[in-house]
Amino acid sequence: MNIERELKKRSNTTCELCATIENLKVFQVPPTIKQMDLSKSIYACYNCIEQIENPDKTDPNHWRCLNDSMWCEHKAVQIIAWRILNRLRNEGWPQDLLDMMYLEEEDLKWAQATGEGDDPEDKIIHRDSNGVVIEAGDSVVLIKDLPVKGSSMIAKRGTAVRRVSLDHENAEYIEGKVDGQHIVIVTKYVKKI
Repeated sequence: MNIERELKKRSNTTCELCATIENLKVFQVPPTIKQMDLSKSIYACYNCIEQIENPDKTDPNHWRCLNDSMWCEHKAVQIIAWRILNRLRNEGWPQDLLDMMYLEEEDLKWAQATGEGDDPEDKIIHRDSNGVVIEAGDSVVLIKDLPVKGSSMIAKRGTAVRRVSLDHENAEYIEGKVDGQHIVIVTKYVKKI
């Protein structure tokens, strides 16, 4: 099954969040699994994806489109809508939409898995060796040779790890691929690029 073809068909070749028809691509809703899954993916535009991945670039007015897309029958779209509305809830209008939204318990756990909606005091923040905040999708470089547990491999100092994912239960751990192997890395041994 070609996931992009199925998503194009499902979405009528429009962004499932804002309904634009330009710069569309498959976006796998975090936390991601190694294999692409249609039920955990959405078809979204570059603008939406950039704002999902970079909270600092969030434009509250862009997300007024969630008034329509939050009612989508596909769970992955609902999850993203819930996360963005929680991120923006201090704006006023998103809280009204959240009050109308309902997610099954399992879906709510998925929505909360990235920490959106947590109070800032409760949120787990990943920091590199210099104290710089690491976000999902960032790139880091190893600052020390690290032996990989359960393997004879040693991840060498200076190795770049691209598009890291975060451990949402422990601020000291991130995950990424080194030499084609998926490993867990301690944040005090990396520097954000």
